[in-house]
Amino acid sequence: MIQVRFWGVRGSIPCPGPQTMKYGGNTACIELRFPEVGRHIIIDAGSGIRELAGHMMAHDLPRGPISTEIYLSHTHWDHIMGFPFFVPAYIPGTTIKVYGPVTYEDDPLEEVVGGQMKYRYFPVNMGELAASIEYKRLREEPNIDLGDGIVLSTAIINHPITALGYRFSFRGAVFCTAYDTEPFRNLFVTDPADPSYDELMAHEGELAAREQNQVLEDFFAGADLLVHDAQYTEQEYNDGKIGWGHSSIEHAISAARRAGVKRLALFHHDPERTDTHLDELTTLYCADGSPDDTTIFFAREGMKIDL
Repeated sequence: MIQVRFWGVRGSIPCPGPQTMKYGGNTACIELRFPEVGRHIIIDAGSGIRELAGHMMAHDLPRGPISTEIYLSHTHWDHIMGFPFFVPAYIPGTTIKVYGPVTYEDDPLEEVVGGQMKYRYFPVNMGELAASIEYKRLREEPNIDLGDGIVLSTAIINHPITALGYRFSFRGAVFCTAYDTEPFRNLFVTDPADPSYDELMAHEGELAAREQNQVLEDFFAGADLLVHDAQYTEQEYNDGKIGWGHSSIEHAISAARRAGVKRLALFHHDPERTDTHLDELTTLYCADGSPDDTTIFFAREGMKIDL
């Protein structure tokens, strides 16, 4: 069994307040527990990781030293900003393994994540943390044996910097992420009236985009739970958000259905979305379908799902 819990579901920036209490205002953080083998995994260290840290201090530390693994989808600030507030990192005996992609070859993951913990930004320097912390850069790989029967696959997704989708498989259960990402698209000129139009390049660009979109759908095909970027509606996406690295709700739903995903968590809510707006979108997009159809819902902080 994989136990999933959402601690942060927002994108871009935390947005606490009375209008975001139902779905939550913290940025990305998802917790996975594998109770049969005693493993603990965190996906992303957005502001939601602070409350997760408090939960771990109250419930895990009394049973012994904390050991956890953090997988970063990418290193944009809204996905790493909570790391300095991850209290177990300050506790002697804690072991943390941090995994993630890095866009620039010369910048190690430790420097990218720890760079925010310099005195000019934060009162504690990275070198002062008491935990044992190990960093490992990840690339796109089909099957990584994590031990204890847990297998990880990674896929490059479409964002302005290198970002990875994660697929965790354990004893027949499959949990997948595909955020922050947007559909791959043809980057060549497609208007024959444009002076720079090249028919062959336009054709090849279209084929490449379709191929990459299919690769991602194959990556999360059949997942028991897929957490997919859904920051915009299709209208919002087409109205000036193309190229920003985020998907529309409609695209996420269509892709999940084509891939035979069992449950789809719409994720990375725009900070402008109020609870009322998300309730309206739930009515619009999450109506009950046939028993064989994908179950669709908007992720909420505190939500727990067993796979």
